[in-house]
Amino acid sequence: MDLHRTPLHDLCVTNGGRMVPFAGWDMPVQFSGLINEHTAVRQKMGLFDSSHMGVLRIHGINPKDALQTLVPTDLHRIGPGQACYSVLLNESGGIRDDLIIYDLGESTADHGKASLIVVINAACAAADTAWITEQLTPWGLQITDEKADGVLLALQGPEALAWMQHLSGVDLKKLPRFAHRTFEVPGLSRPVFCARTGYTGEDGVELLLGRDDGRSLWNRLVAEGVTPCGLGARDTLRLEAAMHLYGQDMDAGTTPFEAGLGWLVHLEMPATFTGRSALERAVETGPSRRLVGLKLKGRAIARHGYPVIHNGEQAGSITSGSWSPTLQEAIALAYVPNNLAKVGQELGVEIRGQIQSATVVKRPFYRHP
Repeated sequence: MDLHRTPLHDLCVTNGGRMVPFAGWDMPVQFSGLINEHTAVRQKMGLFDSSHMGVLRIHGINPKDALQTLVPTDLHRIGPGQACYSVLLNESGGIRDDLIIYDLGESTADHGKASLIVVINAACAAADTAWITEQLTPWGLQITDEKADGVLLALQGPEALAWMQHLSGVDLKKLPRFAHRTFEVPGLSRPVFCARTGYTGEDGVELLLGRDDGRSLWNRLVAEGVTPCGLGARDTLRLEAAMHLYGQDMDAGTTPFEAGLGWLVHLEMPATFTGRSALERAVETGPSRRLVGLKLKGRAIARHGYPVIHNGEQAGSITSGSWSPTLQEAIALAYVPNNLAKVGQELGVEIRGQIQSATVVKRPFYRHP
């Protein structure tokens, strides 16, 4: 099968990117090395090509009310210039995908019509787009591909916001987390959509640009010493921050309550949304399993699918695991029965036929000071 390539593919190769298949795309797994890239993001900043992600625009009259029928999070808690994290659900309350929703507000030049930007996972982009289009077109809304052949960059790390401010000349110090704005950047042909969001556990921004502007900005940042980063560092960074990876830490058979995402479910709002009845029943019964964080003794790595052991029997399974470059410990996420999910619970993980001791710990594993 032919793999998709982002507009930055050749630049990634030129910058030393080692390319691997990921969600139908040919993506860089690393450039200068995972540890170097991970450390750059934790201490200074790193640059990621996130152009494989899907970006949709939902436009028309009351798009927020329409999208509310598909997500359990109260979208009226955010206003223009703000964003929220949420999930798409199926009728059984399972998670179809996770997404970020950006409120662009109304356009006075377009007869009061409003727009939302929705960023979705690469592996789910086609299915999500078809589902959202099918559900929302009857509302008279337009659902379009906002990114098209453009570029989505993530500039992440404690120096990222100041660096973006330096490039643009725009004061971003007062831009809150999960806020966004559009502004001009000298040397680029069109305004840049800039959101203070990310997938690393650090401060930073995500930038949506046209193809040529994206290539230009990538080259400029790398030339000025910003570290290009691949999927490997992206995974260790997000795992330290206990951020979920769709398809591993949650899927269509997982409810938000099981995945530790109950804070996204606002059953107190009067809106009806897909999966609401199933989630209301789940509240009454409580989840039978929960996603927990584990720290392992020793240096053995718990990989996806490895058994979690209690009293000599399999009690759950690992969803994500890695060595933490920041903490210098082996960490993992796993589903275990609800009665084994309390912090301090001693468990085991079967790794290559050996049982490695593990302890349930509070998430996230790492939080920026």
